[in-house]
Amino acid sequence: MAFDPANKIQDLQYFGEFGGVNPSVSDSSTYTFLSAKTMFDTFEGNTEGCYLYSRHSSPSNLYLGEALAAMEGTETANVTSSGMGAITSVTLQLCEAGSHIVSGRTVYGGTYAFMKNFLPRFDIQTSFTDITSPEKVEAAITDKTRMIYCEAVSNPLLEIADLKALSEIAKRHNITLVIDNTFSPLSIAPAQHGADVVIHSLTKFINGSSDCVGGVVCGTKDFCLSLKDVNSGAGMLLGSTMDSLRAASILKNLRTLHIRIRKHSENAMFLATQFEKDGMRVVYPGLESHPGHDTMKKQLNPEYGFGGMMTLDVGSLGKANALMERMQNDNLGYLAVSLGFYKTLFSAPGTSTSSEIPEEEQKQMGLTDGLIRFSIGLDQDIARTYDKMKACMKALGV
Repeated sequence: MAFDPANKIQDLQYFGEFGGVNPSVSDSSTYTFLSAKTMFDTFEGNTEGCYLYSRHSSPSNLYLGEALAAMEGTETANVTSSGMGAITSVTLQLCEAGSHIVSGRTVYGGTYAFMKNFLPRFDIQTSFTDITSPEKVEAAITDKTRMIYCEAVSNPLLEIADLKALSEIAKRHNITLVIDNTFSPLSIAPAQHGADVVIHSLTKFINGSSDCVGGVVCGTKDFCLSLKDVNSGAGMLLGSTMDSLRAASILKNLRTLHIRIRKHSENAMFLATQFEKDGMRVVYPGLESHPGHDTMKKQLNPEYGFGGMMTLDVGSLGKANALMERMQNDNLGYLAVSLGFYKTLFSAPGTSTSSEIPEEEQKQMGLTDGLIRFSIGLDQDIARTYDKMKACMKALGV
Protein backbone atom coordinates (compact mmCIF):
# COMPACT_ATOMS: atom_id res chain seq x y z
CA MET A 1 0.00 0.00 0.00
CA ALA A 2 1.51 3.33 -1.09
CA PHE A 3 0.20 5.29 1.89
CA ASP A 4 -0.11 3.41 5.18
CA PRO A 5 -1.33 5.76 7.92
CA ALA A 6 -0.35 3.39 10.73
CA ASN A 7 3.24 3.29 9.49
CA LYS A 8 3.29 7.09 9.44
CA ILE A 9 2.34 7.13 13.12
CA GLN A 10 4.78 4.31 13.94
CA ASP A 11 7.69 6.17 12.34
CA LEU A 12 7.32 9.15 14.69
CA GLN A 13 9.60 8.91 17.71
CA TYR A 14 9.66 11.36 20.59
CA PHE A 15 11.80 11.27 23.72
CA GLY A 16 10.69 12.69 27.02
CA GLU A 17 12.63 15.42 28.78
CA PHE A 18 14.62 12.83 30.73
CA GLY A 19 14.78 10.19 28.03
CA GLY A 20 11.34 8.71 28.67
CA VAL A 21 9.73 6.67 25.91
CA ASN A 22 6.74 9.03 26.11
CA PRO A 23 7.25 12.77 25.55
CA SER A 24 7.14 14.88 28.68
CA VAL A 25 3.85 16.62 29.41
CA SER A 26 4.07 20.40 29.28
CA ASP A 27 2.03 21.34 32.33
CA SER A 28 2.21 25.10 31.84
CA SER A 29 -0.37 27.69 30.87
CA THR A 30 2.19 30.26 29.72
CA TYR A 31 5.75 30.22 28.37
CA THR A 32 8.77 32.43 28.80
CA PHE A 33 10.60 34.28 26.01
CA LEU A 34 14.35 34.76 26.01
CA SER A 35 13.95 38.21 24.49
CA ALA A 36 11.27 40.88 24.35
CA LYS A 37 11.61 41.03 20.56
CA THR A 38 10.65 37.35 20.19
CA MET A 39 7.48 38.00 22.18
CA PHE A 40 6.70 40.98 19.93
CA ASP A 41 7.32 38.94 16.78
CA THR A 42 5.01 36.21 18.06
CA PHE A 43 2.17 38.65 18.60
CA GLU A 44 2.80 40.04 15.13
CA GLY A 45 2.10 36.62 13.64
CA ASN A 46 5.51 34.93 13.46
CA THR A 47 4.30 32.13 15.69
CA GLU A 48 5.79 29.01 14.13
CA GLY A 49 8.05 27.20 16.57
CA CYS A 50 7.14 29.48 19.48
CA TYR A 51 5.07 28.76 22.56
CA LEU A 52 3.13 31.74 23.76
CA TYR A 53 0.18 30.65 25.86
CA SER A 54 -1.50 27.25 26.08
CA ARG A 55 -4.68 28.55 24.43
CA HIS A 56 -2.42 29.13 21.43
CA SER A 57 -0.54 25.82 21.63
CA SER A 58 1.74 23.71 23.77
CA PRO A 59 4.46 21.11 23.20
CA SER A 60 2.07 18.30 24.18
CA ASN A 61 -0.53 19.51 21.69
CA LEU A 62 2.05 19.80 18.94
CA TYR A 63 3.26 16.22 19.50
CA LEU A 64 -0.29 14.92 19.09
CA GLY A 65 -0.94 17.23 16.15
CA GLU A 66 2.18 15.98 14.34
CA ALA A 67 1.12 12.37 14.83
CA LEU A 68 -2.38 13.02 13.49
CA ALA A 69 -1.03 14.97 10.53
CA ALA A 70 1.22 12.02 9.75
CA MET A 71 -1.77 9.69 9.97
CA GLU A 72 -3.80 11.78 7.50
CA GLY A 73 -0.86 12.75 5.29
CA THR A 74 -1.29 16.52 5.74
CA GLU A 75 1.38 19.14 6.39
CA THR A 76 0.33 19.72 9.98
CA ALA A 77 -2.61 19.64 12.40
CA ASN A 78 -4.12 21.58 15.30
CA VAL A 79 -5.78 19.70 18.15
CA THR A 80 -8.88 21.15 19.82
CA SER A 81 -10.86 20.62 23.00
CA SER A 82 -13.67 18.81 21.15
CA GLY A 83 -14.75 17.69 17.71
CA MET A 84 -17.24 20.57 17.63
CA GLY A 85 -14.36 22.90 18.49
CA ALA A 86 -12.64 21.73 15.32
CA ILE A 87 -15.80 22.05 13.20
CA THR A 88 -16.80 25.50 14.44
CA SER A 89 -13.33 27.02 14.20
CA VAL A 90 -12.75 25.72 10.66
CA THR A 91 -16.17 26.93 9.51
CA LEU A 92 -15.76 30.41 10.96
CA GLN A 93 -12.22 30.67 9.59
CA LEU A 94 -13.41 29.88 6.06
CA CYS A 95 -16.74 31.75 6.09
CA GLU A 96 -17.82 35.31 6.74
CA ALA A 97 -21.14 37.16 6.68
CA GLY A 98 -22.90 36.40 3.41
CA SER A 99 -21.11 33.09 2.86
CA HIS A 100 -22.79 29.85 1.84
CA ILE A 101 -21.97 26.21 2.73
CA VAL A 102 -22.90 23.01 0.94
CA SER A 103 -23.14 20.25 3.55
CA GLY A 104 -24.04 16.60 3.51
CA ARG A 105 -27.66 16.02 4.54
CA THR A 106 -26.75 13.36 7.08
CA VAL A 107 -24.19 14.71 9.51
CA TYR A 108 -23.73 14.61 13.26
CA GLY A 109 -26.64 16.33 14.99
CA GLY A 110 -24.40 18.94 16.64
CA THR A 111 -22.92 19.86 13.26
CA TYR A 112 -26.41 20.13 11.76
CA ALA A 113 -27.62 22.36 14.62
CA PHE A 114 -24.55 24.60 14.32
CA MET A 115 -25.05 25.08 10.59
CA LYS A 116 -28.86 25.22 10.54
CA ASN A 117 -29.61 27.16 13.73
CA PHE A 118 -26.47 29.03 14.80
CA LEU A 119 -24.67 30.19 11.65
CA PRO A 120 -27.65 32.21 10.29
CA ARG A 121 -27.01 34.63 13.18
CA PHE A 122 -23.86 35.57 11.24
CA ASP A 123 -25.65 35.57 7.87
CA ILE A 124 -24.04 32.26 6.87
CA GLN A 125 -26.45 29.91 5.11
CA THR A 126 -26.18 26.14 4.52
CA SER A 127 -27.71 23.90 1.86
CA PHE A 128 -28.03 20.30 3.09
CA THR A 129 -27.58 17.99 0.12
CA ASP A 130 -27.41 14.31 -0.79
CA ILE A 131 -23.64 13.99 -0.64
CA THR A 132 -23.73 10.68 -2.52
CA SER A 133 -24.78 12.60 -5.65
CA PRO A 134 -21.93 14.78 -6.96
CA GLU A 135 -24.42 16.28 -9.42
CA LYS A 136 -26.67 17.51 -6.60
CA VAL A 137 -23.66 18.87 -4.72
CA GLU A 138 -22.48 20.88 -7.71
CA ALA A 139 -26.01 22.12 -8.40
CA ALA A 140 -26.21 23.49 -4.83
CA ILE A 141 -23.09 25.65 -5.23
CA THR A 142 -23.56 29.42 -5.57
CA ASP A 143 -21.10 32.28 -6.08
CA LYS A 144 -21.13 32.69 -2.29
CA THR A 145 -20.23 29.08 -1.46
CA ARG A 146 -17.00 28.90 0.52
CA MET A 147 -17.02 25.33 1.82
CA ILE A 148 -18.21 21.85 0.90
CA TYR A 149 -18.56 19.89 4.12
CA CYS A 150 -19.43 16.25 4.67
CA GLU A 151 -18.54 13.12 6.59
CA ALA A 152 -16.54 10.45 4.76
CA VAL A 153 -18.91 7.88 6.29
CA SER A 154 -22.01 9.73 7.42
CA ASN A 155 -23.60 9.77 10.85
CA PRO A 156 -25.90 7.90 11.33
CA LEU A 157 -26.96 6.49 7.94
CA LEU A 158 -23.44 5.41 6.87
CA GLU A 159 -23.69 7.07 3.47
CA ILE A 160 -20.37 7.14 1.62
CA ALA A 161 -18.92 10.29 0.08
CA ASP A 162 -17.06 10.01 -3.24
CA LEU A 163 -14.09 12.08 -2.13
CA LYS A 164 -12.36 12.27 -5.51
CA ALA A 165 -15.53 13.50 -7.23
CA LEU A 166 -16.17 16.07 -4.49
CA SER A 167 -12.55 17.23 -4.67
CA GLU A 168 -12.83 17.79 -8.40
CA ILE A 169 -16.00 19.86 -7.87
CA ALA A 170 -14.37 21.90 -5.09
CA LYS A 171 -11.29 22.66 -7.17
CA ARG A 172 -13.39 23.57 -10.20
CA HIS A 173 -15.22 26.20 -8.13
CA ASN A 174 -12.24 27.20 -5.94
CA ILE A 175 -14.01 26.01 -2.78
CA THR A 176 -12.48 24.34 0.29
CA LEU A 177 -13.42 20.68 0.78
CA VAL A 178 -13.70 19.80 4.49
CA ILE A 179 -14.15 16.14 5.45
CA ASP A 180 -15.10 14.81 8.88
CA ASN A 181 -13.38 11.42 9.10
CA THR A 182 -14.51 10.49 12.62
CA PHE A 183 -16.25 7.24 11.56
CA SER A 184 -13.39 5.97 9.39
CA PRO A 185 -9.89 6.70 10.76
CA LEU A 186 -7.18 4.66 8.98
CA SER A 187 -9.82 3.00 6.78
CA ILE A 188 -10.03 6.17 4.68
CA ALA A 189 -7.40 8.90 4.33
CA PRO A 190 -9.41 11.81 2.84
CA ALA A 191 -6.42 14.06 2.12
CA GLN A 192 -5.08 11.34 -0.19
CA HIS A 193 -8.30 11.66 -2.23
CA GLY A 194 -8.31 15.45 -2.49
CA ALA A 195 -9.74 16.79 0.78
CA ASP A 196 -8.28 20.17 1.80
CA VAL A 197 -9.07 19.87 5.51
CA VAL A 198 -9.71 16.71 7.55
CA ILE A 199 -11.50 16.84 10.90
CA HIS A 200 -11.87 14.19 13.59
CA SER A 201 -13.61 13.95 16.90
CA LEU A 202 -10.72 12.40 18.83
CA THR A 203 -13.25 11.41 21.49
CA LYS A 204 -14.26 8.39 19.42
CA PHE A 205 -12.12 5.69 17.75
CA ILE A 206 -8.82 7.56 17.89
CA ASN A 207 -8.77 7.82 21.68
CA GLY A 208 -10.81 4.65 22.07
CA SER A 209 -11.38 4.65 25.82
CA SER A 210 -14.36 7.03 26.22
CA ASP A 211 -12.59 9.00 28.92
CA CYS A 212 -12.09 12.40 27.29
CA VAL A 213 -13.29 14.79 24.59
CA GLY A 214 -11.09 16.17 21.82
CA GLY A 215 -10.85 17.15 18.17
CA VAL A 216 -8.32 17.86 15.43
CA VAL A 217 -7.99 19.89 12.24
CA CYS A 218 -5.55 18.43 9.72
CA GLY A 219 -4.52 20.61 6.79
CA THR A 220 -1.87 22.82 5.26
CA LYS A 221 0.64 24.67 7.39
CA ASP A 222 -0.75 28.02 6.23
CA PHE A 223 -4.33 27.12 7.14
CA CYS A 224 -3.47 25.69 10.55
CA LEU A 225 -1.33 28.73 11.36
CA SER A 226 -4.20 31.00 10.33
CA LEU A 227 -6.42 29.23 12.88
CA LYS A 228 -3.89 30.12 15.59
CA ASP A 229 -3.33 33.74 14.56
CA VAL A 230 -3.64 35.94 17.66
CA ASN A 231 -5.52 38.65 15.74
CA SER A 232 -7.86 36.72 13.45
CA GLY A 233 -7.56 32.99 14.12
CA ALA A 234 -10.86 31.29 14.96
CA GLY A 235 -9.07 28.50 16.81
CA MET A 236 -7.19 31.00 18.98
CA LEU A 237 -10.02 33.48 19.55
CA LEU A 238 -12.81 30.95 20.17
CA GLY A 239 -10.70 29.23 22.82
CA SER A 240 -11.09 25.64 21.63
CA THR A 241 -7.61 24.50 22.69
CA MET A 242 -7.04 21.02 24.10
CA ASP A 243 -5.58 20.54 27.57
CA SER A 244 -1.97 19.29 27.50
CA LEU A 245 -2.65 16.35 29.82
CA ARG A 246 -5.42 15.12 27.52
CA ALA A 247 -3.21 15.54 24.46
CA ALA A 248 -0.56 13.32 26.05
CA SER A 249 -3.16 10.70 26.96
CA ILE A 250 -4.67 10.58 23.46
CA LEU A 251 -1.21 10.31 21.87
CA LYS A 252 -0.57 7.14 23.88
CA ASN A 253 -3.86 5.60 22.76
CA LEU A 254 -3.32 6.61 19.13
CA ARG A 255 -0.42 4.16 18.89
CA THR A 256 -2.77 1.17 19.15
CA LEU A 257 -5.39 2.54 16.77
CA HIS A 258 -4.38 0.25 13.89
CA ILE A 259 -4.89 -2.85 16.04
CA ARG A 260 -8.23 -1.65 17.37
CA ILE A 261 -9.64 -0.56 14.01
CA ARG A 262 -8.88 -3.96 12.46
CA LYS A 263 -10.81 -5.66 15.26
CA HIS A 264 -13.71 -3.20 15.17
CA SER A 265 -13.99 -3.79 11.41
CA GLU A 266 -13.64 -7.56 11.66
CA ASN A 267 -16.37 -7.78 14.30
CA ALA A 268 -18.74 -5.41 12.49
CA MET A 269 -18.30 -7.30 9.22
CA PHE A 270 -19.10 -10.61 10.92
CA LEU A 271 -22.27 -9.31 12.58
CA ALA A 272 -23.49 -7.45 9.48
CA THR A 273 -22.98 -10.53 7.33
CA GLN A 274 -24.88 -12.74 9.76
CA PHE A 275 -27.75 -10.31 10.20
CA GLU A 276 -28.08 -9.90 6.44
CA LYS A 277 -28.29 -13.69 6.08
CA ASP A 278 -31.05 -13.60 8.70
CA GLY A 279 -33.02 -11.21 6.50
CA MET A 280 -32.67 -8.24 8.84
CA ARG A 281 -32.48 -4.63 7.64
CA VAL A 282 -28.78 -4.09 8.27
CA VAL A 283 -26.59 -1.36 6.82
CA TYR A 284 -22.81 -1.75 6.76
CA PRO A 285 -20.43 -0.38 4.09
CA GLY A 286 -18.58 -3.71 3.90
CA LEU A 287 -21.67 -5.47 2.54
CA GLU A 288 -21.97 -5.60 -1.24
CA SER A 289 -25.64 -4.67 -0.79
CA HIS A 290 -24.65 -1.26 0.59
CA PRO A 291 -25.24 1.45 -2.07
CA GLY A 292 -21.86 3.02 -1.31
CA HIS A 293 -19.87 -0.23 -1.08
CA ASP A 294 -18.00 0.24 -4.37
CA THR A 295 -17.32 3.91 -3.63
CA MET A 296 -15.83 3.11 -0.23
CA LYS A 297 -13.90 0.16 -1.62
CA LYS A 298 -12.08 2.31 -4.17
CA GLN A 299 -10.91 4.77 -1.49
CA LEU A 300 -10.30 2.19 1.26
CA ASN A 301 -7.07 1.27 2.98
CA PRO A 302 -8.16 -2.39 2.82
CA GLU A 303 -6.18 -3.85 5.70
CA TYR A 304 -8.18 -1.73 8.17
CA GLY A 305 -11.56 -2.83 6.87
CA PHE A 306 -14.84 -0.96 6.51
CA GLY A 307 -14.98 0.35 10.07
CA GLY A 308 -16.88 -0.44 13.24
CA MET A 309 -20.19 1.33 12.58
CA MET A 310 -23.36 -0.59 11.67
CA THR A 311 -27.11 0.07 11.78
CA LEU A 312 -30.12 -2.19 12.21
CA ASP A 313 -33.72 -1.14 11.59
CA VAL A 314 -36.03 -3.12 13.88
CA GLY A 315 -39.23 -1.41 12.76
CA SER A 316 -40.25 0.94 15.56
CA LEU A 317 -38.82 3.08 18.34
CA GLY A 318 -40.51 0.89 20.95
CA LYS A 319 -38.80 -2.24 19.64
CA ALA A 320 -35.49 -0.40 19.33
CA ASN A 321 -35.61 0.82 22.92
CA ALA A 322 -36.66 -2.58 24.27
CA LEU A 323 -33.88 -4.34 22.37
CA MET A 324 -31.21 -1.90 23.51
CA GLU A 325 -32.29 -2.23 27.13
CA ARG A 326 -32.31 -6.01 26.84
CA MET A 327 -28.82 -6.08 25.25
CA GLN A 328 -27.46 -3.82 27.99
CA ASN A 329 -28.97 -6.03 30.70
CA ASP A 330 -27.37 -9.07 29.02
CA ASN A 331 -23.93 -7.41 29.09
CA LEU A 332 -23.67 -6.98 25.33
CA GLY A 333 -22.79 -3.31 25.55
CA TYR A 334 -24.10 0.03 26.70
CA LEU A 335 -27.11 2.12 25.73
CA ALA A 336 -25.02 5.22 25.20
CA VAL A 337 -24.10 7.78 22.60
CA SER A 338 -20.59 8.14 21.15
CA LEU A 339 -18.51 5.41 19.53
CA GLY A 340 -15.13 3.72 19.39
CA PHE A 341 -15.22 2.18 22.89
CA TYR A 342 -13.98 -1.35 23.64
CA LYS A 343 -17.57 -2.35 24.45
CA THR A 344 -20.33 -2.08 21.88
CA LEU A 345 -22.36 1.13 22.19
CA PHE A 346 -25.87 1.47 20.77
CA SER A 347 -28.45 4.23 20.51
CA ALA A 348 -31.52 5.26 18.52
CA PRO A 349 -30.09 8.27 16.66
CA GLY A 350 -33.46 9.80 15.75
CA THR A 351 -34.08 10.52 19.43
CA SER A 352 -30.47 11.10 20.48
CA THR A 353 -27.45 12.06 18.38
CA SER A 354 -29.58 13.22 15.43
CA SER A 355 -32.50 14.62 17.42
CA GLU A 356 -31.52 18.16 16.38
CA ILE A 357 -32.74 17.29 12.86
CA PRO A 358 -36.50 17.94 12.54
CA GLU A 359 -38.66 14.82 12.27
CA GLU A 360 -39.81 15.68 8.73
CA GLU A 361 -36.21 16.00 7.53
CA GLN A 362 -35.30 12.73 9.26
CA LYS A 363 -38.01 10.99 7.24
CA GLN A 364 -36.84 12.59 4.00
CA MET A 365 -33.28 11.34 4.48
CA GLY A 366 -34.39 7.86 5.53
CA LEU A 367 -33.71 8.08 9.26
CA THR A 368 -36.46 5.85 10.66
CA ASP A 369 -37.80 5.49 14.21
CA GLY A 370 -36.63 1.88 14.47
CA LEU A 371 -33.02 2.54 13.46
CA ILE A 372 -30.35 1.51 15.97
CA ARG A 373 -26.80 2.76 15.48
CA PHE A 374 -24.13 0.34 16.69
CA SER A 375 -20.50 1.07 17.42
CA ILE A 376 -19.25 -2.50 17.46
CA GLY A 377 -16.76 -3.31 20.21
CA LEU A 378 -13.59 -5.36 20.47
CA ASP A 379 -15.25 -8.62 21.54
CA GLN A 380 -12.83 -11.55 21.36
CA ASP A 381 -15.52 -14.10 20.43
CA ILE A 382 -17.83 -12.24 18.06
CA ALA A 383 -19.79 -15.43 17.19
CA ARG A 384 -20.75 -15.66 20.87
CA THR A 385 -21.85 -12.02 20.75
CA TYR A 386 -24.00 -12.72 17.71
CA ASP A 387 -25.69 -15.66 19.43
CA LYS A 388 -26.47 -13.53 22.48
CA MET A 389 -27.82 -10.69 20.34
CA LYS A 390 -30.05 -13.10 18.45
CA ALA A 391 -31.34 -14.49 21.74
CA CYS A 392 -32.30 -10.96 22.82
CA MET A 393 -34.11 -10.41 19.53
CA LYS A 394 -35.94 -13.71 19.75
CA ALA A 395 -37.10 -12.99 23.29
CA LEU A 396 -38.59 -9.67 22.15
CA GLY A 397 -40.00 -10.93 18.87
CA VAL A 398 -37.71 -8.68 16.79
